[in-house]
Amino acid sequence: MLFGSSGIRMQFGRTLLDLSLRVGASIGAGRKSVVLGSDTRTTRHILTESLISGILSSGADVIAGGIAPTPTVAYAARIADAGCMVTASHNPELYNGLKVFNPDGSSFTLHQQKNVEETLETPCWKDWRGLGFRRDADIITPHRDAILASVRPHEGMTVVLDCGGGAGSLITPSLLQEAGVRSIALNCDATGTFPRPSEPLPENLSHMPAIIRRSGAACGIAHDGDADRCVAFDNQGRFISGEHLLMLFARYLDLNEVVTTVDASMAIEEVAKVRRTPVGDSYVSEALLSWGSLGGEPSGSWIFPSHSLCPDGIYAAALFCEIAGEWDIAAEVDTMPAYPILRSSLKTSNGDSALRLLGAEVPTDGIRVEKEDGWYLIRASGTEPKVRVTAEGKTTGIAEKLLSEGEDRLKKVLKEVS
Repeated sequence: MLFGSSGIRMQFGRTLLDLSLRVGASIGAGRKSVVLGSDTRTTRHILTESLISGILSSGADVIAGGIAPTPTVAYAARIADAGCMVTASHNPELYNGLKVFNPDGSSFTLHQQKNVEETLETPCWKDWRGLGFRRDADIITPHRDAILASVRPHEGMTVVLDCGGGAGSLITPSLLQEAGVRSIALNCDATGTFPRPSEPLPENLSHMPAIIRRSGAACGIAHDGDADRCVAFDNQGRFISGEHLLMLFARYLDLNEVVTTVDASMAIEEVAKVRRTPVGDSYVSEALLSWGSLGGEPSGSWIFPSHSLCPDGIYAAALFCEIAGEWDIAAEVDTMPAYPILRSSLKTSNGDSALRLLGAEVPTDGIRVEKEDGWYLIRASGTEPKVRVTAEGKTTGIAEKLLSEGEDRLKKVLKEVS
């Protein structure tokens, strides 16, 4: 399949450029209008124009939002028949790609993705009399206003903010300023290059703890390249795991039904009822259509279905700042259950074959093996040529043993398929 767990992603080049034209025509076919935006990557211009050309050639109108976060484009999709985002999210600058959304903010379903792929070779090009029209629009202000109507960070508090040079630079700083929050802004210039690795991992944010402690900030927050993710630090400068952040949101909002993924900690089950999905925010948002009122992934994607079915790192950042203004975050996190989680990955082009040999119907869903005091998961990445192994145990020793068991099992089948 062309679509992975987070849309289409690949290294920028002729293939992606040709695809964007045809994908645009496929998305536009049968629709009146499509909202379009992009993150800050330098390749955005040529891809965006190619995508616009495809959409207009199908007869649909384009509402061009310019540089904007993915959740902003998904939120704006409600004023059209679909939304399309040019981004590779947290991947390095040499990558780019496309994400497509329904008017409710949810990603295109597998059926919709398949329909796009099936029509790529036979696009419906209109003649000059049937072409669509393009208009530019401010899609950031409505999104910011909607968040501030629902969430209110505390006026006067200090927050350390790192947007990673991504699209979040155009909304999170101004949102916090409008709420009266003092931001110590880091990497909030949308230059098209990422001053730090875009994925908001603790090792890529090693500068944050000292700044938080030195400034006396109430918390710290950081985004990835398209700001669909938000990660957080407490008032002591400690990185908050994705599982604990999900628990924190659930406690603060008094929600007891949470949707998360198969790679998330079993500790969440001690705080709320949990329904698990394959890894990928599209699966989480789809599950939220029928069950639960909060969704999230350990990677930093948070879905608030009353607001949008797209992971919204901007909304999550504002909500976290509101919580930090009312609660002692460090003290609250210290009361939460926690078990050691270990992760590793192995680069391979045979990941799909290996996972099928292990018994996985869908390689990116993987296989999860439950044990008495923990579990391990082996799954193929949906965006990169690698297989990931995740393990959790009641103790570090158990987690290490389970991770080793998963790695050994993976290496064994890789030998068989290579």
